[in-house]
Amino acid sequence: MLGSSIDSTQLLEALYQTLYMVTISLVFGALIGVPLGIVLVATRQNGIWPNAWIHHILNPVINILRSLPFIILLIAIIPFTKLIVGTSIGTTAAIVPLTVYVAPCIARLVENSLLEVDEGIIEAAHAMGATPIQIIRYFLLPEALGSLILSLTTAIIGLIGATAMAGAVGGGGIGDMALVYGYQRFDTLVIIITVVVLVIIVQCIQSIGNALAKKVRRH
Repeated sequence: MLGSSIDSTQLLEALYQTLYMVTISLVFGALIGVPLGIVLVATRQNGIWPNAWIHHILNPVINILRSLPFIILLIAIIPFTKLIVGTSIGTTAAIVPLTVYVAPCIARLVENSLLEVDEGIIEAAHAMGATPIQIIRYFLLPEALGSLILSLTTAIIGLIGATAMAGAVGGGGIGDMALVYGYQRFDTLVIIITVVVLVIIVQCIQSIGNALAKKVRRH
């Protein structure tokens, strides 16, 4: 027994649920958010492929999605969640709102990372006759890779925090365990255990992200 309300089996199950939700939603969120971030940068007024219509549509949509607190987003898209996975309750169902939540965040983080690239590199690419796709693939992304790794690290940590609210749809996870077994049952030990586990996870992820970014920047 780890505490008066939980045992090691329950903790491991909650840890698995958290990692499952974070991993799957991050993959889908990145598949959506990274291209959106690239398009935001490319279609800016002074971008490599200026397009006011696309930029002026994507920009406010991303801002609107980012401005919604996760718990409100979770409830608001319940019909969409049912349409995608057939249910609005459970760990798998929680992945849908988590993906919708993290995708615009990743898009904005990617945009910021790409905007940090020295404009001289882009000008040199233009001078060599590179196409917009070639500029993105061979110049923009490689130069911003270290920053992109740190951005995705930030997104992962944000997702871990959001999974705590997944309990509203029966998503489970470490955060849900802290609320149900710790807060609602007034079990301080459970809260302490779950907090320690979350801190360790976050520290490990941040350390790995920092190490990878440092290694990439050296090369």
